[in-house]
Amino acid sequence: MNPDIPLQMLGGITAREFLRDYWQKKPLLVRQAISDFESPISPDELAGLALEEEVESRLILEHGERPWELRRGPFAEDAFADLPERDWTLLVQAVDQFVPEVAELLQNFRFLPSWRIDDVMISFATPGGGVGPHFDNYDVFLLQGQGRRRWKIGQMCDSDSPMLEHADLRILANFEQTDEWVLEPGDMLYLPPRLAHYGTAEDDCMTYSVGFRAPSAAEVLTHFTDFLSQFLPDEERYSDAGTQPASDPHQIQRDSLDRLKALLNEHMGDERLLMTWFGQFMTEPKYPELVAGTELSEDELLDQIENGAMLVRNPSARLAWSEVGEDLVLFASGQSRLLSASLRELLKLICSADVLHMENLGQWLADDEGRNLVLELVKQGSLEFADE
Repeated sequence: MNPDIPLQMLGGITAREFLRDYWQKKPLLVRQAISDFESPISPDELAGLALEEEVESRLILEHGERPWELRRGPFAEDAFADLPERDWTLLVQAVDQFVPEVAELLQNFRFLPSWRIDDVMISFATPGGGVGPHFDNYDVFLLQGQGRRRWKIGQMCDSDSPMLEHADLRILANFEQTDEWVLEPGDMLYLPPRLAHYGTAEDDCMTYSVGFRAPSAAEVLTHFTDFLSQFLPDEERYSDAGTQPASDPHQIQRDSLDRLKALLNEHMGDERLLMTWFGQFMTEPKYPELVAGTELSEDELLDQIENGAMLVRNPSARLAWSEVGEDLVLFASGQSRLLSASLRELLKLICSADVLHMENLGQWLADDEGRNLVLELVKQGSLEFADE
């Protein structure tokens, strides 16, 4: 995608301008980001998804058995029968993994790295419905899919911002409104991290929330050090060979801290291991149990593709690639594989193509390393046959 071509999705500005002036800085309201937009899923179909065991869903009633009552799915078929006429919201996570037409909407956001996108959550709300004033620690695009929703935005927040006492929801105790808009189908609002916002349905409405993965510093340190420790032998320890006699045996000297920092820097600065961990972490599926492979032989794979079978990405899988020294590495659903530089175009194809078939895979199936990679991705579950 050319970063200097104006995009309707961004209100006529370029991707470069958006990233420079708005991304993680300030909100952007775009009227008719998608012209004449019609929701590819109906409220009834969304409610149907909330009945499924593998789908994560929530129901929030502003005036339930207690203020802002939270109910978690999966729900029974009669769960919606006794709900009030207004002031409630159904939220369903990762709808893009279950409805291909919703996943297609993500093509509009290809000016951002695909591995940063988390999922598409869809909410249905009755008049007055919402989840209260709150903030997120990640970027979000709010695309109106049906009906109208009033959005109010407020102050920048952090972990010290006062919250209402609630066991399950983080609702701001104070909301300092600065702007207000009513969004109609096709309108979109971008919000940077930590900006307070409060959405309320004007009528029965559906809102698509495209959220982004943003690991916290605590997650990075915890998960990376756990990953790193797998490669460190137990005998590698703090060492103070060549130290000077202690003038005070109870004092920790500065040179001791310098040795400790050197030990940490030696391993924390290993770019190959850092890239491997980061790629695996950022491609970890939201629902790993949905990435299940197919056991088959190389001959069976070739036979099926030669006879017209097509491979597609598992909707729950996540793919990315990178360079590591002179080699390439493919990250697939939380796993990684080091590959030769000659497979660069195959990695691009696997990560970007809607469908893999004999026509675009043929030359790679004739290559031992390429053929083995495709086979392993099918066995792992990141790729699957289209009829599955």
